[in-house]
Amino acid sequence: IVKMAGPSSDMKAFREVFSKARNIAVLSGAGISAESGVPTFRGAGGYWRMYQAQDLATPESFHSNPSLVWEFYSYRRETVLSKQPNPAHTAIAECEKRLKQQGRTVTVITQNIDELHKRAGSERVVELHGSLFRVRCTECKHIWEDRSSPIAPALKDKGAPDPSTPDARIPLPELPKCVKCGALARPDVVWFGESLDSNILKQTDDILASCDLCLLVGTSSVVQPAAAYAPALAAKGVPVAEFNLEQTPVTQLMMYHFHGKCGELIPQALGKHEQENTECH
Repeated sequence: IVKMAGPSSDMKAFREVFSKARNIAVLSGAGISAESGVPTFRGAGGYWRMYQAQDLATPESFHSNPSLVWEFYSYRRETVLSKQPNPAHTAIAECEKRLKQQGRTVTVITQNIDELHKRAGSERVVELHGSLFRVRCTECKHIWEDRSSPIAPALKDKGAPDPSTPDARIPLPELPKCVKCGALARPDVVWFGESLDSNILKQTDDILASCDLCLLVGTSSVVQPAAAYAPALAAKGVPVAEFNLEQTPVTQLMMYHFHGKCGELIPQALGKHEQENTECH
């Protein structure tokens, strides 16, 4: 059989594959969060003050100006706390819950650090790049969850994104500190130039090794290693469906490409299929 060039956008055909899949992996990126109003700090208009994410999300930036980097992350934390999961997040979480009754799995592997998948009710979530709501000690490496608003009193009302905002220049002792040893703390996220956690990578490899359907949801497929996952699955013959507002570097390798908003497409894609058996196995 000669495969026709380019991906299909036949939702009915995708739904047929979905109805038979046992282990579904959902790879999600900034696009799904953007639909909840979470800023992505990439591309046109993606600035905080005069910076883009790659200017501040580095170990070097934190070392040279921890106050500025904490302002940036405090702003991101406060922003996300004011946002809600959208219909795409909810559809993925509901699908996981429903398919679990049928002995099938849905696992989210996300590049996002906003925890919106978890807030929507997803339980099987792998966070490739960490979380805005976890903190790590720069000295003893202790990691803990922190959802307080603001994360430190000195950051109250700081972090405004307007370019004319003066830097808060918060003294080191007033920045977030370790709950165990009192040393300077940092966000527990993966910064540019840092490696992903080896346990997280192993977990991801195991999930992808057993997956028989993959959805690529709102990811630009540029940031490694996540960008390599879908093409590797497609090369193995696993059906991969891309949901995006634009074409990406991997679009032509996909079995399906659905153009549009995740919040409109994902509920159609993952809604209950008429062949689903709701009895427990």
